[in-house]
Amino acid sequence: MTIADQLRKTNRAEYLLYMWQVEDLLRAYGLDADRLAAEYLCRFDLTDEKRAQTEQWYADLCRMMQQEGLREKGHLQIVQQALQQLEELHAQLLNSPRFPYYREMYYRVLPYIVELRAKQKPAPSDTESELHTCFELLYGVLMLRLQHKPVSAETEKAVKDISTLLGQLSDYYFKDKQEPIDF
Repeated sequence: MTIADQLRKTNRAEYLLYMWQVEDLLRAYGLDADRLAAEYLCRFDLTDEKRAQTEQWYADLCRMMQQEGLREKGHLQIVQQALQQLEELHAQLLNSPRFPYYREMYYRVLPYIVELRAKQKPAPSDTESELHTCFELLYGVLMLRLQHKPVSAETEKAVKDISTLLGQLSDYYFKDKQEPIDF
């Protein structure tokens, strides 16, 4: 919970990846908040107050995932909205002549996006955004690293370039929130 709050306020890209990980964690516990508290949260040294807050946060997420029909796959509406906000900003930055560096970064990662989408089974839907594809790559590599599995040099290069783009997008997101960007 504290990590999610901090990331939500400081790095939108990392926030989204973290929340995808939380969603998978909740699925691993069958969206059962009591089981999660008894088997997972008990491992952390938390004050009684912090434990109660954390258990409530996870319980709320479990309930939301159940209500939204996300037992097996998909992302919470709050997570989708965060991605949608980034997608809207991404489009504005690409369409503005005032951000050539961002556009250059995008064109550097575009071949990776095209290649990833060509390899996806099933093929991505027309509604799946390019940014979603970028996040899927980063999340997939995160999962490989957690399992101590190898990642190819080519994939590492793609991750580096995509991370740079998403980091810049996240920075622009917070700049725009502080003082709206003049596109």
